[in-house]
Amino acid sequence: MTYVVTDNCIRCKYTDCVEVCPVDCFYEGENMLVIHPDECIDCGVCEPECPAEAIKPDTEPGLEKWLELNMEYSAKWPNITVKKDQLPEATEMDGVTGKLEKYFSPKPGTGD
Repeated sequence: MTYVVTDNCIRCKYTDCVEVCPVDCFYEGENMLVIHPDECIDCGVCEPECPAEAIKPDTEPGLEKWLELNMEYSAKWPNITVKKDQLPEATEMDGVTGKLEKYFSPKPGTGD
């Protein structure tokens, strides 16, 4: 098992989770974060830290595509270990459905 970041992170990108991760397995895209599944130690400390509730265990049904997305982009995007401000539209975008298809950006973030 590992944890994955799902679509509610898109265009919110709260980074509370990165500061509590003991293995620094978060990676930053332009408008979301991902977890490297092979680096995650399944401790779960990040899950309750996410205000958008976007972090889920990959054992929940229907998260296969998110596991693949987290794996792919954690290999491309820079590591992030320090909390940053959320995106300006985070409050407005929290809970919006269909964000992967409408708003996902494959561009990397800046990392630390």
